[in-house]
Amino acid sequence: MITKRIIPCLDVKDGRVVKGVNFQGLADVSSPVELAKYYSSNGADELVFYDITASAEGRALFTDILTETAKSVFIPLTVGGGINTLADFDRVLKCGADKVSVNSGAIRNPSLIYEAAKRYGDQCVVLSADVKRVDGVFRVFAKGGRENTGMEAIEWIRRGVDSGAGEIVLNSIDTDGVKGGFDLEMLEAVCNAVSVPVIASGGAGSIEHFITLFNTLPRVDAGLAASIFHFGEVSIKDLKEKMTQAGIPARL
Repeated sequence: MITKRIIPCLDVKDGRVVKGVNFQGLADVSSPVELAKYYSSNGADELVFYDITASAEGRALFTDILTETAKSVFIPLTVGGGINTLADFDRVLKCGADKVSVNSGAIRNPSLIYEAAKRYGDQCVVLSADVKRVDGVFRVFAKGGRENTGMEAIEWIRRGVDSGAGEIVLNSIDTDGVKGGFDLEMLEAVCNAVSVPVIASGGAGSIEHFITLFNTLPRVDAGLAASIFHFGEVSIKDLKEKMTQAGIPARL
């Protein structure tokens, strides 16, 4: 049985890791390089590094901090933020990323997913979708959750996979930072729509939330979280031990 992955997320703003609630009210946490080193040696299966204001500020991702972070870790690293062109893919991969996450750039230019998958392989292209309920409909948001695109999320994600995205990160804006549990309804809709790995993001507040996630939706491949790991509320070692005890395969 394939092990379930546990993935800490480094949301980086002005060279520091930050965390907010519902994508707002960002608080400073730590150095991305130091946090990456810590997670790499303490049981994380992968890391995600987002330059969370690159798209909104219309600039390229910070490559100096990314290069330092990539040198510090020995687990797969997914990088996103301000990815708008194949040149951005190339630059980030040369800095040491293993996978590249696209969001706003793919919304502006949907062919970017196809072009990147063709050049670098599906396994390198991650479609990150920031999704929020608007009048009961799952809608895609751009620019770090600031802008409602009006697009229906499940159809958008399905299109992304058809174009060559090899993995989906589903960020529920509704549950982000609230620590009330993952958005199981939204995740189930995505899992039913695509056959590629789906990573759950937004809402983790306890070990039990991960257990519930994987038991309720066995097709979810990974759980991603930030603040509960950053602030020491949950240790990855304890989480994986509890997962194993619950019959959920994890890499110990």
